[in-house]
Parts: sequence; structure tokens; C-alpha cells
Amino acid sequence: MKTKLGRRAALAGLGTATMAPMDARAQAFPAGRVTLVVPFPPGASTDVTMRVMADKLSQMWNQPVIVENKGGANGIIAAEAVMRAKPDGYTLLATSSMTHAGNPSLYDKLPYDAIKDFEPITRMSFVPMVVLVHKGLNVKTLAELTAKLKAEPGKHNYGSGSVSSRVAAELYKMLAGVDAVYVGYRNNQLAAPDLNAGTISFMVPDVPSGKMILNSGWAEPLAVTQAEPLTSLPGVPSAPQAGLHGLLFTTWSAFYAPKGTPRDIVQKLNKDIIAAGTSPEVAARLEGMGGGISFTTPEGLAEFTRSEIEGWRKVIRAANIRIE
Repeated sequence: MKTKLGRRAALAGLGTATMAPMDARAQAFPAGRVTLVVPFPPGASTDVTMRVMADKLSQMWNQPVIVENKGGANGIIAAEAVMRAKPDGYTLLATSSMTHAGNPSLYDKLPYDAIKDFEPITRMSFVPMVVLVHKGLNVKTLAELTAKLKAEPGKHNYGSGSVSSRVAAELYKMLAGVDAVYVGYRNNQLAAPDLNAGTISFMVPDVPSGKMILNSGWAEPLAVTQAEPLTSLPGVPSAPQAGLHGLLFTTWSAFYAPKGTPRDIVQKLNKDIIAAGTSPEVAARLEGMGGGISFTTPEGLAEFTRSEIEGWRKVIRAANIRIE
């Protein structure tokens, strides 16, 4: 979705006394293995980015940092595992927008609360979507696609192989005031042959998936769903440049710890993860995957998560997208 980016001690002496061991604990952290639980199988985009981060953090900490893949159930298995882990900073949820923005509205019941059951650490990166159209439609701009769909209501299909791709497409439909029939696939790559053949007229995958589909030669990129054009897709306008200012939607990755993880450990994790992610070699790799790095404070991630839940909820409810 569109990114929007205290307590005083009773006695001063008591506040000073309690801060000393907390600082020492944070300075000594980590003293052993740290596990990043990823809610996707090996090779998924979130898995790849988190392995890059795990390698750098392991170098920084001189401790093993492993990626544990717990795929399935749209990220619920991984989120619940971290929610129940010991809140000591050694088990973290390295996740995407699905567990903390999509799932709260996709399911009537979740075994976790995206806000109450986790300590936010930092957002890490974002990836916009790209509107792709079958070349046989002979449309060259987003405005032309909109005009065609309005002129032929209900006659066109759109494909989606992920919830984020479907939400992005439904957001486009809502903003443009057009109609198209949803066709689901197990992943976005499986939709590519039908897009190439014209069985589906358009789709809105994430940029890494979209770039692979573009290599097939039968898709035309019309716009990226962020405020600025993307350097990795030269010549493709941003949605505002293409005339649809509200079509701002990105997937994102972030780190969360179990609720109750000490504040000083959360702050240490925030500081070190940002240092790792902004190092030249890691930043270049993350940006090369089709998006951009975007770190926050823990408080910033908390506010962002709430905003994203609300933004996804509006589209999911309007489009009646459900997962039983």
C-alpha cells in the first residue's frame, strides 16, 4: 500500500541503576545463534533477501545467523512459531507484507495478532508491482487499457498468482472504475503463458516476477505502482505519471520479534540490521532485486504496519477476497 511514512522513572537514581545492566546485555547480544524464520520456501524473493542479510549479520556478530524456512498457510505457520518463541531476540520473524498486512483481513480467524503479538524491529525493503498487458490488445498506456476495459466490460480476464498481485489488480480496478474477471494461478510465473497467449488480458505482478515475464516477449509494461519510475524498468512510467495517482502499492519485508523481547535488545537489533542492510554490498544486492531499501525505527514500523493493515483491508473487503 501507499507508504506513510517515555515513561519517567520515579527516582532518577533508580532509572540510572536499571539502565546499566540493560546496556550491558545489549552490548553482549548476540552471544549465540540467531534464527531468522522466513514464511516462504527456499528460493522465494523474501527468502533470497533474508539470506543476504543473514550472511552479513553473521559477519558482523561473529555468530551463526541461519534462515529457517517455515512455508505454508500463507505465512501463518512461521508467524505463529515466532509468536510462541522465547522473547530474547534469538528468534526473529523475517517476513513480508503478507503476514502483517494481508492476513489480518484475509482470514476470519488468525492464531496471532499482527500488532499485539510482536515487537516491531524495522522494515527493510519494498518492491512495487508492474502492470503488464498482453501485446495483442494493442494498448500502449495505462489510460488506453482503462479505456478498453470500460468499452468492453466483463469481457477481459486478469491473472494473479499471489494475494499481493490480486490486491494490486483489484486496487487498479477500483481506482480506474473498470471490470475484469479474476483468474487464479499457483504463482505469477504460471500465469505467464496465458498472458502471452491472450487468455488473460493483464496482470499486476511484483517487479521481479514481472521482469521474468517480460523476457518472454509477449507482455507490455504500462506502469509501476509507486510514486517514481523504477530504474530497473527504464521507460516504464510510475502510476501517477501514467495518470492514476492512487495506484501506489508495494510489497515489503520487515523484521519482528516475539512480544516481550527486551527494549534494549530490540534497539540493538534495529541498529545492527540497518547497518547490515545499508552496507554498500548488501544495499546493492537488495536494490538489484527490483525494489529499494527502506529502514525504519521500531516505532516507525509499528505505525507503518497499522497503516498497511488498514490499506489492505479496504481493498480486500471491497473485492471480497477471502481465504478459508
